[in-house]
Order: sequence, then C-alpha cells, then structure tokens
Amino acid sequence: MSPLGKAKRVVIKVGSALLVDQKTGAVKALWLSSLVDDVTDLRVSGADVILVSSGAIALGRRALGFPKGKLKLEQSQAAAAVGQISLAQAWSEALRLKNIVAAQVLVTLTDTEERRRYLNARATLSTLLAQGAVPVINENDTVATSEIRYGDNDRLAARVASMMSADVLVLLSDIDGLYSAPPNQKGAKFIPELLEITPEVEAMAGKPISGVGSGGMITKIEAGKIALSAGCNMVIASGHELSPLKRIKQGARCTWFLAEASALQSRKRWIAGTLQPNGHLIVDDGAKAALAKGKSLLPAGVKEVSGTFSRGDTVSIVGVDGTEIARGLVAHDAVDAKRIVGLKSADVQKLLGAECGDEIIHRDDLVMMGQDKS
Repeated sequence: MSPLGKAKRVVIKVGSALLVDQKTGAVKALWLSSLVDDVTDLRVSGADVILVSSGAIALGRRALGFPKGKLKLEQSQAAAAVGQISLAQAWSEALRLKNIVAAQVLVTLTDTEERRRYLNARATLSTLLAQGAVPVINENDTVATSEIRYGDNDRLAARVASMMSADVLVLLSDIDGLYSAPPNQKGAKFIPELLEITPEVEAMAGKPISGVGSGGMITKIEAGKIALSAGCNMVIASGHELSPLKRIKQGARCTWFLAEASALQSRKRWIAGTLQPNGHLIVDDGAKAALAKGKSLLPAGVKEVSGTFSRGDTVSIVGVDGTEIARGLVAHDAVDAKRIVGLKSADVQKLLGAECGDEIIHRDDLVMMGQDKS
C-alpha cells in the first residue's frame, strides 16, 4: 500500500500553476473539486488533512491590473491582499460542498521558528483538526518582508508537516517527480524513490519551471530535508490531472522520499537526545506508573518543580528516588507550573483559566528515558 493510504495525518501543498488558470487568472474549479473529493476520501479513511495553498498573488495580480512578469515586493503584497480573499472563498466553497469546514490560517516565518509562536500555531491547528476542520494555510505575503519570509510554500509545507508530526507531505507540482537532470534533457532519468538526500541528489535540482510559482525543484529538495529529519515521508507528484491524490494511491508516477523513522519516533528522539533539560519535575509513584503506560503528565502527580523554564522548554521528569524517568516539552512556564503542583485538572483551569490545558506535559511531547527510542 502507498504510504499515503496508510497515513493518519497528511499535509498537501498545492502550487499556483495547478490552482489558477494562467490564461484567465481564475481558479480551476473542476480541478479543485476533484482534489476536495480526494481530501474527503482521506478523511473518511481516518486521516487528518492540512492544506498549504499558493495562489493568492496569482489571483490578485490580474484583479489589480498588474502586468505579467516578476512583481516588486510591494506589488506582490498588494496582489496577495486582494487574492487571498478569493483563494479563501474558493477553498471554503469547495470544502463546504462536502460538509467540511475550512479554516484560513496565514503564517510568517517566525510562526514556525520562534518557540512561543510555534507552540501557539501548533495548538491552534491541533484544535481545528480535533473539531473536524481542514486548515488551509498560506504565507502571509501581505506583511512578510523579503527578510522574514519563506518565499515559497514547499518549505512552509515541510515546516508545517514537521510541526504537526504529519506522516506524509504531498507536494503537488507541475512535474511528476525528481529527475537526474532537467526532464526535457536527453538522458534524464526518473528517480522513483529516495531514502536520503545526498549532495548528488541536491545537484539534480533545477530552476523553477512554472511561470506563476516561486518554487522549483531546489525548494522541493529543501522541503525533503525538513520532512525526512522530522520522520515524515514526502512525495513529489504531478497535479495536472484530476484527482491527483487518488492517482498517487493507485501508483501514478511520482518520487517518494521515505523517512527511516515515523514522525512521532523522530520527535521523541529529538526530545530525548538533542535537548538539554531546563528544569526538573519530581513526580510521585502514581504518576510514574501512568507515564509508563503512555499517559500524559498531569499536575496532580507532580510533587515539586525546580529550574527556570518557559512553555515549550525541555524538562526532566524525576522519581522520588532521584532517578530520571522521562523528558518532555513542558506546557507551562515555571511560575505557573509551581502554582499548579498537586492540583486536579478542574482546579488547574480555575486557577489558570479554561484556555490552559490539563497536562503539564502531553504524551506526544514526552519520551521515557532508558528505553529504546526507535
């Protein structure tokens, strides 16, 4: 079975050239409808779906009367401001026909790179998915300057896939995969599968092919690095035909970048092996037993908090005998963590507010120490 068919969380990147008709400047309604059919099928199979959609600038530039060719930054931002309305409406209407709620999420580079913004973005997207919505993400081109922007949605989609521990990242493109040389060049060989991105693979990347997008194979290879390091499989596939996701699952030609470990495994390895704890939580035997069963760490099981840490920092979880049990990314600052030590969930919400989560560390952000992390 295709990795896409087994995935429980999928991020799908849609390029401008696929979504917007270059002649008319309008959304390709039939193609969009077929993609939404594919998205619906994924959801029926039990998968969460996140969309990363280009197209705002391509839709807005014609409405503002901008000429063909490269735009100045301020022109691109103006076009994005106009086009984003049309883009959001197109996705909302197409998903609504399948009784799916669409959520527009505009992000900038700092939203996935700065710890607090990262955590807030992840919490928002997790809540949307839990409520059955499909987030439609785009870079906030209207306010992002050249110094603080991705500039392409390939790498943005990879960051989102990493942040949300996705199983598969789909890059729908105007090319059906990676070739050893430009595909129109004699002797170019198609690469169906890769397990790692070597300098030789990077050398295969070329310049952007489409006339409306800002990416190209170079940015897709960069996206692949991000995805594989996060334990997320990635596929580059042509989106020109109708129902492109269905075609991938049925074996259409595409290039798969296959990760050695799952997203959750990679995340937990990162927590366990590459981060230094900024504090310690001493827990009772009941909490220790619950953690061993894969449960989250609740305030009720914490006896003492030490260290100076912020939300999202790594802390060490220690038993009453002083032995390190686990490590995890803490959900509260040190000041608040000390306030809720020993409290039940209902009392935590009364003290900190209903918007605060019940856990001090969620199970997905926690790894037991002294065990095989693979």
